[in-house]
Amino acid sequence: MPSHRYCPSLEASPSFSSQLIFYPELLYTHSFLLATRVNPQPKMTSKTITLQQINSLPREEAASLLQGLYEHSDWIAEQALDARPFASVAALKYAMVQVLQRAGRDAQIALVRAHPELAGKAMVSKSLTAESTNEQSKAGLTDCTPEEFAKIQELNARYNAKFGFPFILAVRGPRGTGLTRQHIISTFERRLHHHPDYELAECLRNIHRIVEIRLNDKLGYQPTLGNEVWDWHEWLAQFSDAGKVNPKNPTAAREELTVTYLTDAHRKCARTIELGMQACGFDEVKIDAVGNVVGIYKSNKPHAKTLMTGSHYDTVRNGGKYDGRLGIFVPMACVRELARDGKRLPFHLEVVAFAEEEGQRYKATFLGSGALVGDFKPEWLDQKDADGISMRQAMQQAGLKIADIPRLKRQPSDYLGFVEVHIEQGPVLNELDIPLGVVTSINGSVRFVGEVSGMASHAGTTPMDRRRDAATAVAELALYVEKRANQNAQTCVGTVGQLLVPNGSVNVIPGRCQFSLDLRATNNAARDALTQDVLTELKAICERRGLHYTLEETMRASAAPSHPEWQARWESAVQSLGVPLFHLPSGAGHDAMKLHDVMPQAMLFVRGQNAGISHNPLESTTSDDMQLAIDAFMHLLHHVDA
Repeated sequence: MPSHRYCPSLEASPSFSSQLIFYPELLYTHSFLLATRVNPQPKMTSKTITLQQINSLPREEAASLLQGLYEHSDWIAEQALDARPFASVAALKYAMVQVLQRAGRDAQIALVRAHPELAGKAMVSKSLTAESTNEQSKAGLTDCTPEEFAKIQELNARYNAKFGFPFILAVRGPRGTGLTRQHIISTFERRLHHHPDYELAECLRNIHRIVEIRLNDKLGYQPTLGNEVWDWHEWLAQFSDAGKVNPKNPTAAREELTVTYLTDAHRKCARTIELGMQACGFDEVKIDAVGNVVGIYKSNKPHAKTLMTGSHYDTVRNGGKYDGRLGIFVPMACVRELARDGKRLPFHLEVVAFAEEEGQRYKATFLGSGALVGDFKPEWLDQKDADGISMRQAMQQAGLKIADIPRLKRQPSDYLGFVEVHIEQGPVLNELDIPLGVVTSINGSVRFVGEVSGMASHAGTTPMDRRRDAATAVAELALYVEKRANQNAQTCVGTVGQLLVPNGSVNVIPGRCQFSLDLRATNNAARDALTQDVLTELKAICERRGLHYTLEETMRASAAPSHPEWQARWESAVQSLGVPLFHLPSGAGHDAMKLHDVMPQAMLFVRGQNAGISHNPLESTTSDDMQLAIDAFMHLLHHVDA
């Protein structure tokens, strides 16, 4: 295996764990090595069924094979058989989703009510179905402490009183191995605050996840690569600027995940990804002059062109584990499989883990991908973070060679294009219960940071009509942004994401208020119209209130429509899996936007859990959906005419 030559110490030393004190990232690399050597096969038993049987057996016999998927509701799987033959297991799963969607609200509520309470009376009396017993046991609910049991009983009562049906959670979780009891309790508490209609939909989505896992068990199927990629995200999440380390499990993900440009955690992530790429079998791996980790898997044709892919490994503050990183690990898994099988592509594959995309530590955004298109601005080097450390100083401390940055610019003629896999960061795929979506275009955007200045004065003695309140002016602007974006809700979004009163006090009228603006639209014309209206309103607000403002544009990105040929390749990949073909635009910013300036680009979305929430610790996806993304990416690689 190629990984042996990169980390011989893992083989040579009888005491690998002792090395972790000095090289903690090696533990992460070790996971790549183990996965490279081990190729688990599906667990087959006498009771294991096959898709071929489901497709070919008489209806009654096929239906009997699917009993127990939906709790006391075998009619759903039975009706789904009308859609036979299924091209894939994913197609069968979606057929069952469609049956329940067509069944109507009364049938849906009846299905939810057919489920037992978590750690409820049925568990105590041992009257759960075999499937529910297995699930609650794997989540440790059969081993609750008296305090945990009492808490869950209290939550069950409150939930039923509010919604009229039991709380449903896929307790085996996104990896299929079981959630912790604390996770279950915290999810229970959070969902108690949902609107009833939303909560019913969330219960149904969790039921479909339960069914997905039960069907996998019946088929003896494991999303092996999806599980490994899921694990890789967990490993990388151990590095964070913030959050506490669990002393009992120091390699576990921290409570908070924040990785900003060139911090200690950021540099550990880069080194870890570098070692991981080496272990996966990339021919060349390096960290470049801005901190991008670049891996190249060479073609068997020396003068072939290159396909670029990748995403970013930095995060927003208190963010999620999958935003950006999924687009790094999916192609890494594909390269590992190609290298293991000794296969080469008719083109070079360049995987870039971009060092910076989020603009959190410095005002520069898309720094990593911008450098590859020749859009690194020298003035960025003089920007300072909250601690007064300039970007120049941070890069020097990290050992990066600033003078080499201009040489990072790629020659577009050398490239076939850029493709990116990304978690959706929105609710659409999750609400439709569709695992993958083909992106048609990335929205154009513009960002500003600003400050409104008024007059700080005594909160008790200054009459309301004589105040020059900077904070209420920004609040008024925020409400206008919301109102204006709603006028074109199909094309526009606007956000005031930061609002800060420096040295504010409870009894002082704010004399200064700092704020941010994030304005986006599906096309440049709509973005520019939204921007003009917002800036006009800001000026009017300040003139009316006797205030002064400053505003700095920190980022502008044009809308990036997907290239038709590359979009078609993603479409073909999705269809090959038997997954419904669904198109949607991206309202988020992506590195693909920068690469779009110089080469064709197209993007694949992967469904997010928890209503698709992103930039949040609740950001999640499943190993099953990761597996489909890997399979789609591998299909694309094998269907590119170089």
